Amino acid sequence: MPSEFDSIVIGAGQAGPFLAARLVAAGEKVALIEKEKLGGTCVNVGCTPTKALVANARVIQQTRRGEEMGFTVNGSVTVDMARVKARKDAVVKKSRGGMEKWLGGMEGLTLLKGAAQFTASHTVEVNGERYEAEKIFINVGARPSVPKLEGIDTVPYLTSTSILELDQVPEHLVVVGGSYVGLEFAQIFRRLGAKVSVVERGPRLVAHEDVDVSDAVADVLRSEGIALRLGAECIRLEKGANGGALVHVSCEDGDPSVAASHVLLAVGRTPNTDTLALEKTEIQVDERGYIQINDKLETTVKGVWALGDCNGHGAFTHTSYNDFEIVAANLLDGDARKVSDRIPAHALYIDPPLAQVGMTQTEVEKAGMPALMAKRTMTRVGRAVEKGETQGFMKMLVEQESGRILGASILGPNADEAIHCILTAMYAGKPASLLQRSVHIHPTVAELIPTLAGELKPL
Repeated sequence: MPSEFDSIVIGAGQAGPFLAARLVAAGEKVALIEKEKLGGTCVNVGCTPTKALVANARVIQQTRRGEEMGFTVNGSVTVDMARVKARKDAVVKKSRGGMEKWLGGMEGLTLLKGAAQFTASHTVEVNGERYEAEKIFINVGARPSVPKLEGIDTVPYLTSTSILELDQVPEHLVVVGGSYVGLEFAQIFRRLGAKVSVVERGPRLVAHEDVDVSDAVADVLRSEGIALRLGAECIRLEKGANGGALVHVSCEDGDPSVAASHVLLAVGRTPNTDTLALEKTEIQVDERGYIQINDKLETTVKGVWALGDCNGHGAFTHTSYNDFEIVAANLLDGDARKVSDRIPAHALYIDPPLAQVGMTQTEVEKAGMPALMAKRTMTRVGRAVEKGETQGFMKMLVEQESGRILGASILGPNADEAIHCILTAMYAGKPASLLQRSVHIHPTVAELIPTLAGELKPL
């Protein structure tokens, strides 16, 4: 007979552990299943390690600004990649250790290490043992996708996970994929001293952003010596010299191939649902493998929910955590929260960072909405000028009749922090005039947001 629990949580990423804790606090007997490391992608191979590397790379880059900022560094800056990796690993270990201690000491919670597979809609098997629960919560995340490129089996390649294990700076890193993950690694390793090329099949980088945002991001990367090969329609790989690879790009301009010492594949992520034996249940997935959910994160089977990256409704730590909040609110708090209440928000952690909330200009124009827009370059933001970091701009879109804020994009210093005042106003349902009348602290990047709100003109 299967062991019985009130609830089973599959996956210990950014939703699972916090939901398990709430269920235990409500008096339930809970099993939390994790096949790898507690903390999931974010803590182990995502946000925590990459942002630690971003910080290393920024400090190293700042030492190269001596002529501009009035100081001299005797000799060249030498990067010790083994020490950079060690710092990153220490940050990850501390974060994961805190979660291990928290969950390991939680009375009423059973931690099961191993891969879970369904044997029925409310029964799972782990390491040959079966477990049953009235409620099951799936939080299995996603993994880097490996595209079926010609020659993919002939050369060694890196993913966003394996690149974190490098303890030497690549001679020439070629990043296949010009979106968020790929561009962060491109700038990190360029600043650490590698030659870097980005190969993107499409005509521009970060294609989900507005054209002016994409162009500005490209300018940032080019200014640091990163080569961009856009419109690479026929990407294929071939074994190169000294264990490296030739990346054939077939672009109209430039050499038809790029010689790489290392190749990073950064072309999206695949949900980890294919390991769950969902065919033994009535849980439905879409053509890409994402679990289908309703507005309360319930699957097509009553009593089974899907949270985080595996449901295809946000591939971010903050959306995964919000999934936990939505489920907990509905089940435990009598609060009818919904996924559709969430305002889209994300950031790209190049330096300077890009942050975007709500609708883009492209989406507003496509919807045919009468709207107002304001745009201000970072050369007109005092704090950016004072820091000598004037790349980028801020842009806000507002519904013309109501003054409702539709969306905003900020590329510039502290953009990932400054944009939250706009996001909070959007959640509060307040018009742009609220921001216009707000008094923000000087000198900050955010202090120009009220000014921006006062410069709105018809789109």
